[in-house]
Amino acid sequence: MRAERLREILQAVSAGRITPGEAERQLASLPFEDLGFAHVDTHRALRTGMPEVIFGQGKHPEQIVAIAERIVENGGPLLATRLDGEAARALAARFPAGVHDPMARTFHLEVEPVPVNGAGTVLVVSAGTSDMPVAAEAALAARLMGSRVEQLCDVGVAGIHRLFQYREQLLQARVLIVVAGMEGALPSVVGGLVERPIVAVPTSVGYGASFGGLAALLGMLNSCAPGVCVVNIDNGFGAGVVAALINRPIEERAS
Repeated sequence: MRAERLREILQAVSAGRITPGEAERQLASLPFEDLGFAHVDTHRALRTGMPEVIFGQGKHPEQIVAIAERIVENGGPLLATRLDGEAARALAARFPAGVHDPMARTFHLEVEPVPVNGAGTVLVVSAGTSDMPVAAEAALAARLMGSRVEQLCDVGVAGIHRLFQYREQLLQARVLIVVAGMEGALPSVVGGLVERPIVAVPTSVGYGASFGGLAALLGMLNSCAPGVCVVNIDNGFGAGVVAALINRPIEERAS
């Protein structure tokens, strides 16, 4: 349930349009709904501004659909990440209006248009084309949190002149998400160019000594550039949420 929906129910009771009993029925699923195999956190959007997101990896398609139904019934928006083809097809069959993004490995459905509440733009910068799935997940998460999002792809340090072509766009963004695998150097480079918070995302892209993204993770954690914070390997969703929260106006965060 979103904060807007809660206010609508309370205003309806105050105006006499619905009874307290009806309001109680509509709020009965708070703070969670027990499906047996999952406890769906229907209260999360009220606490954090973002409803529960389904991490699809390891879940059966029927479980994912059942959780998705509860999220949509409580006002959405729906976002499921790390989906295989079978799970994505099951969600598409149940929610024809939703969007499957094979690149990001996500499925999302906006029950209502997501209002833009960011003070500026979140810019998602990815080092290589192989990093684009994680970057796409980050961009979608930030947008569903209400931020305006732009993307720069394939501007890594192997051809650093490509990045300098977009320096004005880097400077205009309010928050940057920088996604890189291999040695993970790109966030440090960007951090030396801008006076903006940077959310660095190491990816598992790389040859054997990258150790599935560990080399990039350690490189980013050891960045000499100030203003760089780091999320876990391949965690585009987490980076998108953090960037969107930073991008919210101070008065909204305080409310």
